[in-house]
Amino acid sequence: MKNKKSRFRRLIGTMMSLALVGAGIGAISTAQPAVAATTGPCDIYASGGTPCVAAHSTTRALYDSYNGPLYQVQRSSDSATRDIGVLSEGGVADAAAQDSFCANADCLITIIYDQSGRGNHLTQAPPGYWPGPLPGGWDNLADAKAAPITIGGHKAYGVYIAPGTGYRNNNTDGVATGDEPEGIYAVVDGTHYNEWCCFDYGNAQTDGIADSPAIMETVYFGADRQWGYGDGAGPWIMADLEWGLFSGVNAGYNPLAPINHRFVTAMVKGEPNHWAIRGGNAQAGGLTTYFDGVRPDGYDPMKKEGAIVLGTGGDNSVSGRGTFYEGVLTSGYPSEATENAVQANIAAAGYATGAGQQSTMLVGGQSGRCIDVPDGTTTNGTQVQLWDCWGGAMQRWTPTSSGQLQVYGDKCLDAEANGTANGTAVIIWDCHGGANQQWNLNADGTITGVQSGLCLDAEGAETANGTRLILWSCNGQPNQQWSLRS
Repeated sequence: MKNKKSRFRRLIGTMMSLALVGAGIGAISTAQPAVAATTGPCDIYASGGTPCVAAHSTTRALYDSYNGPLYQVQRSSDSATRDIGVLSEGGVADAAAQDSFCANADCLITIIYDQSGRGNHLTQAPPGYWPGPLPGGWDNLADAKAAPITIGGHKAYGVYIAPGTGYRNNNTDGVATGDEPEGIYAVVDGTHYNEWCCFDYGNAQTDGIADSPAIMETVYFGADRQWGYGDGAGPWIMADLEWGLFSGVNAGYNPLAPINHRFVTAMVKGEPNHWAIRGGNAQAGGLTTYFDGVRPDGYDPMKKEGAIVLGTGGDNSVSGRGTFYEGVLTSGYPSEATENAVQANIAAAGYATGAGQQSTMLVGGQSGRCIDVPDGTTTNGTQVQLWDCWGGAMQRWTPTSSGQLQVYGDKCLDAEANGTANGTAVIIWDCHGGANQQWNLNADGTITGVQSGLCLDAEGAETANGTRLILWSCNGQPNQQWSLRS
């Protein structure tokens, strides 16, 4: 294990050095060799002079020396709990311990432990201005089994946030308050989001009430257009600053590019009258700076209160959705060089989908266009269509071992109303395991419904954008043939 860890250190050091060169650093300080020698994101932040004050992950240790619990699960059958730790010091989650403990029962994630040593653990969110769905207005806890992935070739689980799910800590230690500088990053599922508020991670108000602007600063990931938004249909990395999501200095629209990867690194950082949004592919490559400039009107100075939220807005807005894997809050405004080194570390960690869980685009043999959910909506009953292939979340389909074709992580390709007749609309619907949501991907390129035996068909043999998909008797025509594209 020691030799393996040493090789990992050398790999990280090489990637960090490349990241620093790519960032165009003209003069590297004497502290940089120490940065290159460390292996955890929080080690890197500390070497950059901006140490983590909160570090949360259900997938891996965020310090090279961390050997404690990552999270706690509770079993439904007897309410027993178990802490889930790492396979080795500084390593990845011991998912086998969860699988064994939860083998014959449902399990919930009850605590996400803070690895920083400051005790900033995340637990079930209490009521805020917006109540959660449980008695007394409390939020739901995440299903511990809902977001399996692999990291470094080992199985792990993310925190699957369905609307109504949330975690919070209103009594933290060391988290930025007022106009103090800080950095935040989160690694999230880039295909699991919606157009509502607010799938957040970061610094929030302590009372759960939206009684002022500028009292919070979080990473937001999704396609909400109620306040800030960017180009295209999203999703975007934005900042929730209270009284609005912001995609830049302006309220409303800013020229913010959408980001579409299976795993996304999302960053927001702020200091007096200056803030930035950065992000990238958590599996490979560097970071893009989406915004770097002054605060919006009314947000200088900031009045941050230092609570931490995950999955909800600061006022407990509970309509957002997403999946969280890891994230931190720092003391101080991280340099781009430090963030580039952190991104190199994340990419080297090896986030991946599990066997049989790789998402793909489904391309029409006649049209050359992809199966697409119109406008990126997540509304049940939306009929799928053909559209130019571009790889967005609404075009990424995941074949499962049970024969489903999932999109957004929790919606399935569905024969409307269990229809088995020619012309039945093919729609998206919440995954429920029914036969009308099971499909065979056949060697001849057809996709047939298990319940109906009919073929997935581009209606009327049309090829234009917007052509609707239906079920039809299999006839061997190219409008019923499909190929997989990564």
